[in-house]
Amino acid sequence: MKTYCQTLELVNDPDVIRRYCDAHKKVWPEVVEGMKQVGIVDMKIYRRGTHVFMICNTTDDFDWNKDWERLSKLPRQAEWEAFVAECQGRDPSRPSHKKWRLMEKIFDMAQ
Repeated sequence: MKTYCQTLELVNDPDVIRRYCDAHKKVWPEVVEGMKQVGIVDMKIYRRGTHVFMICNTTDDFDWNKDWERLSKLPRQAEWEAFVAECQGRDPSRPSHKKWRLMEKIFDMAQ
C-alpha cells in the first residue's frame, strides 16, 4: 500500500467552509466508486480553519499522475471537482491532483 498526503487552503469564509464540510459528509457514490476503480483504497480529509489535509492510501501499483488523470475522466468526477473547487478557491477546470499540494514525508516511526 502507498500513502500520499496532500494539503489545500479553502476560501476564508465560514459559510463556504461549512458547505465544503457538508459536501464531504455525503460524497456522491459515483465519486467514491471512481476512486476505488483507480486504486484509492482509503481517503481521509482533516480540517483546521481554512487548511485541509488529505491522507490517501492506494494500491501498490497506483501511479500518481496516470491514475489521478484516469479518475478525472470518470462519471460525475468533473462535476464534483467543479462543485468543491468553488470552496477551494481554485480553477474548477483543473483536476484534483493539480489543486492539492503533495507533501513530502519527513518522519515514519515504523522505519
